[in-house]
Amino acid sequence: MVTDSTTLETSSIEEQNEEENNAPNFAFEVSQSFEDMDWWPELGDLDRLNILNSPKEDRARLLASKYSKPMEEIMVEIGEKTDLEYLEDFELPENPTKLLPMRLIHNYCCLPTEINEGGKLSLVTPWPPSERMSRWVYAVSGCKPLWSLGSPEKISRAITEHFGIGADSLDDSDLDFEAEEDSQDDLEDQNAAIIRFVNEVIQKAILDRATDIHFEPHKDTLQIRYRIDGQLVPVRVPDNLRSFQDAIISRIKIMSGINISEKRRPQGGRITFSQGQSDLDIRVSTLPTLYGESVSLRLLNEKSQPLSMPELGLLGEDERKIVSVLEKPHGIVLVTGPTGSGKSTSLTAFIRRIHKPKRRIMTVEDPVEYEVAGINQTQVNSEIGFNFASALREILRQDPDVIMVGEIRDRETADIAIRASLTGHLVLSTLHTNDAPGAITRLIDMEIEPFLIASSVEMVIAQRLVRRLCKECAIPTMKSDREIIASLALLDADESELIYKDKILQAVGCPHCQNLGYRGRVGIFELMRMSDPIHSLVIKNASAPDIRVVALEEGMSTLQGSGWNQIKRGFTTIEEVVRYADGFVEDESSILEK
Repeated sequence: MVTDSTTLETSSIEEQNEEENNAPNFAFEVSQSFEDMDWWPELGDLDRLNILNSPKEDRARLLASKYSKPMEEIMVEIGEKTDLEYLEDFELPENPTKLLPMRLIHNYCCLPTEINEGGKLSLVTPWPPSERMSRWVYAVSGCKPLWSLGSPEKISRAITEHFGIGADSLDDSDLDFEAEEDSQDDLEDQNAAIIRFVNEVIQKAILDRATDIHFEPHKDTLQIRYRIDGQLVPVRVPDNLRSFQDAIISRIKIMSGINISEKRRPQGGRITFSQGQSDLDIRVSTLPTLYGESVSLRLLNEKSQPLSMPELGLLGEDERKIVSVLEKPHGIVLVTGPTGSGKSTSLTAFIRRIHKPKRRIMTVEDPVEYEVAGINQTQVNSEIGFNFASALREILRQDPDVIMVGEIRDRETADIAIRASLTGHLVLSTLHTNDAPGAITRLIDMEIEPFLIASSVEMVIAQRLVRRLCKECAIPTMKSDREIIASLALLDADESELIYKDKILQAVGCPHCQNLGYRGRVGIFELMRMSDPIHSLVIKNASAPDIRVVALEEGMSTLQGSGWNQIKRGFTTIEEVVRYADGFVEDESSILEK
């Protein structure tokens, strides 16, 4: 017998009492003191209140934080105090909702695992159950509950994997968007469900450290994907999600201040989403497609902490080279790379490194991704004509020592930035080029005079972000010596580097990293310092390959070399570095053969 919990809530007292009288006696030996937490006398009343007012899946984490203990150790202690077994791992049946309705699973954050021979229903929960939970489980399933404790993280993940995000909010038993006639109460329930669902999708993205959320309509489904560490990861969603597509997209439009009736053209907006102690700035973009509007959300944490140069992944020698240029009173430092390669993050780390009371540093960005104390930061506003070029003109009137320009997009911005560097300012900015020498030819393409480029540019840094290995599951590589030597050739490393074989790791995957094998990212860098021979080539309007040959002779560090150093440090894998650096190796080889 499977009955929705909402229906059970409204059943008569007499019916419930009759059920309980006919039920076997399964009252807990520990009694009803679970909710009072009398079994943890060390806690004060305020601590008890804070914990019990939190969701069940967060309570053990709060205890672990209070006592500075690992979560697993806390769960074992809870099990000992309440006579409940703690399960490190558990398996679910193919369809858990046959044993317990979805609404009860979500409301009580518990999962049925199996029905034992004695007719008992085994369940796992992240927090000791109350007698009320046990009564409901028995009333709904007709089986005596047999409780065990499990990891809150594993239980939450299992619920999401089996039912999808927001499955309880969009439960077909509660909502029917296809009904011809809906009462006002039903419509309010539908709206509330959609609101809960969208909020859950965003909250889950924040927990998973996603930078983007994509709602992609297809013929039979509405696909949701997160971009985590630069990779798109599909999100498990309820099977009936396609039925709610229009309502979900309309909700996002309302949140972002977009016209909900306009579906023929792209639109843009923004959402301020509160999560804990921080506010999330979400940029929203809609695009009409064959099966509805595709919606992309870019997540920008307003309270994100900027990284230091070592945290970027810069090694000792590379860091010293960059700092020596940043200490100069004038000149241009350019950071290049494709979209999403961490250029703005690097610039922020640079200005933090050189920030001193005697230096006036001003920035113009789109948007301001990191707040840096003591730095004057400005955000462009294209709607009123306040772009990079106009902002840069105004900043020059503010007596700055150092100027950071978010991006050089056009000739006007490039011209102002170069002239600012020639008049005694240090200018930091970014360009969209594949490698460091390509930045020079890109500026020439913008019709900047070569002699001005040669006189102003001090250093060009090309960078990529590679995924950082998960520390919890990384293992020594299983590659043979022959395979490693072949990889070394791709990374332009000598065969003698094989002595570092024991330091090479490979990705596996575990719950901590969502079975991806990676968690976080680290930078690899190509540093080109402008020397006299390179100055001569620039003035002669030389090509990027020609500049690259001379730069390598002058000791330019390469992406593949930087990547190999990160591999030796155990930060990433050969596969990750080759993915970005292989193309450059082929180009470089062809150049050197000439």
